[in-house]
Amino acid sequence: MDISGKRAVVFGGTSGIGLAAVRQLAEGGAQVIAVSRNPDRSQLPAGVAGRACDVLDREGLQGLFADEDPFDIIVSAATGGERAVGPFLEMDMDGFAGSFDKLWGYANVVRFGVPTMSQDGTVVLVSGAPARRVKPGQVAIGATGAAVESLVRSIAPEIRPRRINVVSPGTIATPMFGPDSEGRDQALAGMTKANLIQRAGTADEVAQAIMFCVTNDFVTGTTVDVDGGWLLS
Repeated sequence: MDISGKRAVVFGGTSGIGLAAVRQLAEGGAQVIAVSRNPDRSQLPAGVAGRACDVLDREGLQGLFADEDPFDIIVSAATGGERAVGPFLEMDMDGFAGSFDKLWGYANVVRFGVPTMSQDGTVVLVSGAPARRVKPGQVAIGATGAAVESLVRSIAPEIRPRRINVVSPGTIATPMFGPDSEGRDQALAGMTKANLIQRAGTADEVAQAIMFCVTNDFVTGTTVDVDGGWLLS
């Protein structure tokens, strides 16, 4: 897909991986709308529109897609809410259930967004390396990511010729780990010291994989890993 002049919507598009994807899409000439629950438009590139919407709000999503129809590109990096961490046998089950808000949000975006897309449209969702290699304390994160990846494989045949793929990051230096600081850098270094690439990734590196999934017309129903060797470490 040549993205120049294409219309794109990015959920979770005002920070972290989503914002990096917004910037790269805009640099490629796409017309981009960045969506989040509380959009900080001051961070958005010139020419990018911002809209407020919660991916768990089905009526709000349907209204957004109706207002902006049609789209060519949908990207979602929206987490949907907090994710539970810690040993499963000590876990608050409401917290475990709430972790799946990420899955429900993605499902809502695909269910209500794809019918508004062009026939050559493409969707990219973001899961995470724990979907296939869970580290201690990541049961909820891993189960949610695995469900997202299974959802994409299941949906891909149904929505063709439109395409849908997943990008799976490892440990990425984003605001999810707090503001940029020496303390955060040290914590991320500790998290990644056993990886084949011994550092945290950047939001731009993940966004490059999102752009690959968007622009390569021969890729659908698959997962692209951007994890610094997490799965092999």
